Amino acid sequence: MSADAAGGALFARHALLPDGWQADVLLAWDGSGDLVRVEAGAARPGLRPDIRPAHPAPRGDADGAAEAAAPPCVEYVIPGMINLHSHAFQRALGGLAERAGGGAEPDSFWTWRELMYRCANRITPEQLQAVAAQLYAECLRQGYTAVCEFHYLQHDPEGQPYAQPAETAQRIARAAREAGIGLTLLPVLYAHAGFGEAPLAPQQRRFHTDPDRVLRIVEALAPLRGPQLEIGAAPHSLRAATLAQVRALAQALPAGRPLHIHVAEQEQEVRACLRATGRRPVELLLEHGDIDARWCLVHATHLAPHEIAGLAASGAVAGLCPTTEANLGDGLFPLAPYIAAGGRFGIGSDSHVSQSPVEELRWLEYGQRLAGRRRNVACAPGRPDVAAFLWSEALRGGAQAAARPIGSLAPGRRADLLVLDDGHPNLDGLGPDAVLGRFLFCGNDNLVRDVLAGGRWAVRGGRHVDQEAIARRWRTAMRQLRQD
Repeated sequence: MSADAAGGALFARHALLPDGWQADVLLAWDGSGDLVRVEAGAARPGLRPDIRPAHPAPRGDADGAAEAAAPPCVEYVIPGMINLHSHAFQRALGGLAERAGGGAEPDSFWTWRELMYRCANRITPEQLQAVAAQLYAECLRQGYTAVCEFHYLQHDPEGQPYAQPAETAQRIARAAREAGIGLTLLPVLYAHAGFGEAPLAPQQRRFHTDPDRVLRIVEALAPLRGPQLEIGAAPHSLRAATLAQVRALAQALPAGRPLHIHVAEQEQEVRACLRATGRRPVELLLEHGDIDARWCLVHATHLAPHEIAGLAASGAVAGLCPTTEANLGDGLFPLAPYIAAGGRFGIGSDSHVSQSPVEELRWLEYGQRLAGRRRNVACAPGRPDVAAFLWSEALRGGAQAAARPIGSLAPGRRADLLVLDDGHPNLDGLGPDAVLGRFLFCGNDNLVRDVLAGGRWAVRGGRHVDQEAIARRWRTAMRQLRQD
């Protein structure tokens, strides 16, 4: 999907702008999908000759033709959310790991990982593209307009490079283009099975890379960069890459490109890092990894107080994935002290047991309430509205982690927005200040009606515009995977 060559416009009675809710907002975007006009307090005008309405009137309808002189009018518009952490292939596993294993060890992240490896070593590039497109269409329907893909299926199942070294990464890019979602693609550095440079296990050979291989993949993907696609890189974790490799990759990556890394997701990982290095994982990165605003530290679940302060001060983003962290039994991120320290965060769907930003943010807050036996945790002095705080901070952190001009409705940003369903009982007749509270903390119906991503309508009336074709390819891929 590409942006409409003529651009488009929309009039919102209420829109969430960088300085809060504003009334009577005219939003216009150009043919490349960038917002060129965001005007609050606007009368409902006719469109400039170079901007076509987002909902053209039927031909031959005189009344409709007159209406087409003005942009369509909607009630509530908010910026689309950024999904800052995705492993697209894991969408094929959703709901299939919820059965107790009955082994000597309790089920955990480490036992789940074996099932994930089996899936990773069976999926073909064609199946990967079909699964990713289905996932991205689902993400769009739920309110994500951009995704950061932490991509580590680089080679064939025998661990051999494809004839085109960036084959699987290019498949991810095609899937994002088919679905219409903005993409930050992060080829992964994955060299070891554990601390101390442990050799990879056979089931990990498909992931194997070193800094030079990752940089070759980044270079091969360079022609794909554009308004809807950025290319960064991702050391998988400190157990899968040495600190020297992490630093080498970060220093060689072109300036301004994003860097993501898994860190401190599991207590076992923290203990192993302490044994191997004498430092906790985040502590080690902060001391020797040159962590700054280019970085997104994914999970960062298990932090000591000095690590909370250090991560917040670094300018990096904490990439939080509450539904996956709950599903895998990881633990709870120390949100309240991190917010108090001024830390930035965003959300991701990771293993895709959920594709909903509402669910991620709801459970980010609810986990803190359960842990602390209190209410209304995600807030700050002068910012008491929990839903507004969560949505705005996740937008800010997500946009930084994606390294793309997204996350707010302002000129020069991408035209990524959600039209909420004002006809739903939860939103009917609400004043704007109550909308996000109802959106995030009331019921399970999807209140996202229409989705614009990069200046192109990807979702209309709750349905993805290519939903049936994408779902057909998904079903074929899943039947093939089940038969293998």
